[in-house]
Amino acid sequence: MELSWEDIVWSDPDGGRIVLHGVLPTTVYPQALRPRMEWHALALLEGPEIEDVWVLEEESEKESPGINLASAILGGGIDSALIEDLTQLDELQTGRFPDPEPRRLHRLALRHNRPVYCIEPALDDSAWEEQRTLEAKASTHWRKLLSMVRIGKKWRKAVKVRIFDAVPPPKNVAKDMATAAVLTAAWWDLTESRINASLSNARDKRFAQRLRGALAKEREKHGEAATLLLPMVQTWRPAILGMLNSTPEPEEIISSSGPSGQQEEE
Repeated sequence: MELSWEDIVWSDPDGGRIVLHGVLPTTVYPQALRPRMEWHALALLEGPEIEDVWVLEEESEKESPGINLASAILGGGIDSALIEDLTQLDELQTGRFPDPEPRRLHRLALRHNRPVYCIEPALDDSAWEEQRTLEAKASTHWRKLLSMVRIGKKWRKAVKVRIFDAVPPPKNVAKDMATAAVLTAAWWDLTESRINASLSNARDKRFAQRLRGALAKEREKHGEAATLLLPMVQTWRPAILGMLNSTPEPEEIISSSGPSGQQEEE
């Protein structure tokens, strides 16, 4: 199920595995939902600039607590609708910046000198530049822009559709996590609706190629035991899993060094 709480493990036919760890945006994960297996490297479905973005968000939070949350809500649109509803869930710590679970795992990777692979290509990649250009054209078509004017109605409808997909969280985990998962699924549905299926598939295939490339790199050091941990939007996992199952040709990728001297967040 899309909203299941168990991590999805994909085994590469060439050896090694990729663990798809579902996360909910801006939400602090309880211990019971954090990965427990041994992993050798971290993959992020982000560009290499994400590490600097996280550092800037942390610095701005120190200077003015809550400024990133306020900015996200004032920005309007789908993201604002999601975050506003998430922050109404009293049992959870939400609306946190940088995104808590990916950033926690990132800091853990740096602390233990584990490689970090930014799966989204850099902007100087011509094929990726074309992909992003096509996505921008699709999302700014006048019909899509007009639909965003009525975002409140579309948001409520999207949430209503997803309510029946809710999966109760494990024992001793706040029940509001199920609500947060429904909200995240609705947000992802609306986000993806701004582009077409062809573009989504092309993006996911490229990501799968680069994920396999990252795993191949780790296999050189750890053999068939190589494990790549991938924190990603919970409801996006089936699409990426499907692309991995198609075993696209691995794309060579190098790990990102990331900022040094970080400490793990407990």
